[in-house]
Amino acid sequence: MRLRNLLLGAAGTAGGVALANRLLRAPPADPPLGREQSTYRWRGFDVAYTDAGDPDDPDILLLHGVNAAGSSHEFVNVVGDLADEYHVIAPDLPGFGGSDRPSLLYSGSLYVAFVREFLRDIVDEEPTIVASSLSASYAAVAAEQEPVGELVLVCPTATAIPGRRVWLRSLLRSPVVGEGLFNLVVSKPSIRKNLADHGFADPDNVSDEWIAYDWETAHQPGSRYAPASFVSGFLNLDVDLVAVLADVDVPTTIIWGSEARMPDPGTGRDLADEIGAAFHVIEGADLLPHAERPEAFLEALEAKTIPT
Repeated sequence: MRLRNLLLGAAGTAGGVALANRLLRAPPADPPLGREQSTYRWRGFDVAYTDAGDPDDPDILLLHGVNAAGSSHEFVNVVGDLADEYHVIAPDLPGFGGSDRPSLLYSGSLYVAFVREFLRDIVDEEPTIVASSLSASYAAVAAEQEPVGELVLVCPTATAIPGRRVWLRSLLRSPVVGEGLFNLVVSKPSIRKNLADHGFADPDNVSDEWIAYDWETAHQPGSRYAPASFVSGFLNLDVDLVAVLADVDVPTTIIWGSEARMPDPGTGRDLADEIGAAFHVIEGADLLPHAERPEAFLEALEAKTIPT
C-alpha cells in the first residue's frame, strides 16, 4: 500500500509539472528588433533575421550572445542608429529567438558553421561584425575562412561555462522534468536576477519590458534545447582566441563594460594588447554595454580601431 501511494504521488507530481509546463508556453513572440524578420533556410530549418537600413550602405552583422533567453533583442537599443549608417543584418541564432528550435545536440562548432554559411549566403563581402560574448569566438573562427572587413567584439570569450556535463544536458533536454527545470531558470525573477548579476551594471536599468520579452522568447516550443547545451558547456569552443584573432588579421575592436566580472576588463585589455586591437571600456556597463549604455557603445563603435 505504501509503495502504491508513493507511485501515485509521483505520478500526480509529474502530471502537475506537465500541466504547468503547458500553461507556461507563450504565444509567438514579437520580432526582437521591432521590424519584420526575413527567413534564411539553413540545413533544413528556418533562421529568422532582421534586415534594416539601406542595402546600398556597408553591411554590419550583429550576432547576439548566448544565454537561456538569448535573441537579437539585445541590440534593440542600437539598431535604429546603426540603420542610419549601415545595412544592418541581425539573425536570431539557430535555437533562439524567432528561429526554429529543433531538438539538436547544439555545439559551438555548429554555430561557427552557421556564421560561416550565413556570411557566405546572406551578407555582402567584408562586412563589419559586431558579436557578443561566445558569439564573438564564433565570428572570429568563421572569419578565418570568410572575408570580413572588421570585427567589433563585445566581452569576447571562447568559454562561458567551463567543462562539459553530459548528464546536465540530458536532464534539461528531458520531457516534463527537463522542461520544468528550464522554466524555473527562465522564470521572470530568475531572468531579472541574471541580468542584474552580469548583464546590466545597474539593476534599475533592467526594465519590465526587457524581462517580459526575454520571458516570452524563452517560452516558445523547443526553447530549452540550445540553452541545455549552453549551460552544460557544449557551446564553448576549444580554441585559443588570441591565436585565432592574430591569424584572422583584420582590424579588431574590443569593447568591455567597466563593471563586467565574467571576466573583468583587464582580460579584455590583455587580449587587445596581444593582438594589437583597439580597446574601449564603457563606464557604468556590464556584459551588455550596447543594451545598457547605447550612446557610449555607438561612440566606441564609431571610433573603431582608434585605441583609447
